[in-house]
Amino acid sequence: MTRVFVLLAMLLGFSPAAQAQDLQNLLQSHAQEVADPGRQSVGIVLDDLAGSGIPQVATFLEQWQEKNVWQGPEGLFFIATEDGDTLTLTDIDSGEQSTAPAAGFTQLKPNGGVRRVIGTALVQFQLMDPDLTRRTTAVASIARRPEPDQLAPLLGSIAGEVDATLKARKIQLANFLSASFADEAADRIAAIDSLATDVSVEARAVLNQILTTSPDMAAELPTDANIARVLTPGADMSLDAAYALLVDAGLAAPVTSQEAIKSALSENITGGRVGDMPLVQLHTLENRARAYAQLADAGTVPPLVTTGDRDAALAGYVFFETYDEADSAITDAAQAALASVETRVAVGQAADLTLDALSLASIYFLAAIGLAITFGVMGVINMAHGEFIMMGAYTGYVVQLFIPNYTASIIIALPLAFAVTFAAGVAMERLVIRHLYHRPLETLLATFGISIALQQLAKNIFGTQARPLTSPAWLDGALVFNDVVQISYIRIAIFVLAVIFLFLILFVLKRTRLGLEVRAVTQNPGMAASMGINPDRINMLTFGLGSGIAGIAGVAIGLYAKVTSEMGADYIVQSFMTVVVGGVGNVWGTLAGASLIGFLQKGIEWLNPSNTLAAQTYMILFIILFIQFRPKGIVALKGRAAAD
Repeated sequence: MTRVFVLLAMLLGFSPAAQAQDLQNLLQSHAQEVADPGRQSVGIVLDDLAGSGIPQVATFLEQWQEKNVWQGPEGLFFIATEDGDTLTLTDIDSGEQSTAPAAGFTQLKPNGGVRRVIGTALVQFQLMDPDLTRRTTAVASIARRPEPDQLAPLLGSIAGEVDATLKARKIQLANFLSASFADEAADRIAAIDSLATDVSVEARAVLNQILTTSPDMAAELPTDANIARVLTPGADMSLDAAYALLVDAGLAAPVTSQEAIKSALSENITGGRVGDMPLVQLHTLENRARAYAQLADAGTVPPLVTTGDRDAALAGYVFFETYDEADSAITDAAQAALASVETRVAVGQAADLTLDALSLASIYFLAAIGLAITFGVMGVINMAHGEFIMMGAYTGYVVQLFIPNYTASIIIALPLAFAVTFAAGVAMERLVIRHLYHRPLETLLATFGISIALQQLAKNIFGTQARPLTSPAWLDGALVFNDVVQISYIRIAIFVLAVIFLFLILFVLKRTRLGLEVRAVTQNPGMAASMGINPDRINMLTFGLGSGIAGIAGVAIGLYAKVTSEMGADYIVQSFMTVVVGGVGNVWGTLAGASLIGFLQKGIEWLNPSNTLAAQTYMILFIILFIQFRPKGIVALKGRAAAD
């Protein structure tokens, strides 16, 4: 610890010996220790280097650790790089460079243990380095390999830290080190208490390390040990594991295995007998045990120890786990802190699962809302709906080919994707769908054929490889609340887009003439026609609107998923399930269906994370059962669709 406080004083500027001598002279006073250091002797060198205040010390330690220090014929030390038979020498004080033949110079090669000691000292120097990168590296090094003598320099560097993020990290790391290595129990307990709100993996690791236990046994439960729990052989630990503790302590002999009995008997066969037991009678375990016991009584083999002997021996001892930490106050504090952390982690996991479910529900809502409108108003089962999603995604990709600014390209791609898929939807309705009204089977087959044709057309144009639809830089990364709860910015953007579309569609349906006519045709097409509304025109616009919304959903989904000719097939099943479960032709029903399916799928995946296919299978089975009890969906539609 002396070296730590000397170094800390130097770092804080209290070094009266600073600059009193140059580094070369100081090293010459420890030439033997520098040239051939050991883990014990190197500490003396590091103490003097820390107390010197010489600014070149940190650089020298870095080079010494990296084996770049050489000693010349006259015993002087240099930083050098080797180039064949020539060395490029750097003076450790002035930094001046020169060259010299490698002959006569000796490279210093400290072993791994010495380099670790040097590395620890170097980290302590770097904690107060003016360069932010060096300070960050030093803190990361401490986090990777925490040691007790790093605590004091780390605490000393916190007050002078100007970077807010790094300062917070230093404080967190100081709490970790204090919880494990502080000299006073009160300081350790205070640090442990501060970890009760820290849900990071590091904090949990520190607390678990403090609560590390080891199995032990005794004739009576000791009163001077920090007991974690009493163990019952056969329940909390296996009988063999409990007995192994007795064997390791020299309190019992190992149980004689059947292999050992057979080996001993085969080595002691005399005249077709083992003892007074004929070989023909050694086919049973009982007879083999009796023959072995005779050999043991004669002193030929070790005594026979049976499982009964094992159980009898175990009955005479109590088995327990003791904390490796002797202070019960510290382990009690760690237990309380860990319980608090685990509670917060559970709440965080529930919140993270909820965010994931909301994100997935928003994706399903965007994918299904257009289908809900067309299906609800027109009664058309459009199996090509997924391909409109694919067309929107490819539209975004093409836009990015001409507009490299990703933010601008996405802003342009959204309305353009709507226009392209709206036009495609209108063309499909005029050319195919209008001739197949009230013929659901033919409509299903026709739209399925169109979906295959559109997929093949996309393959011919764009190929079979996935195409990138790159999100803007401001959507990179994730919103991180803590180590447990986080959500990517792209998912947040998709959720926001889903909310915007929810209110936009509600506005169109509730506040515009088109929405009024759509609702009129939905509820009673005959009456709407008698009022001057053209149902064919409304069907065309409605189909185009649903297709256009699918195109916009394709742009959003393309930012999150791969853009391929088959991407629509990945969402068509979920879209139909969302519409059917929520209620055909109803915006609020689609939202409810997307939410139910999103939360259900994430919940099943959480219960069975290793098998996503099984999760989807369970989800489909649940939906089938749900439809049996509520065939019209969560929000049933009134009017023509309900009657159908």
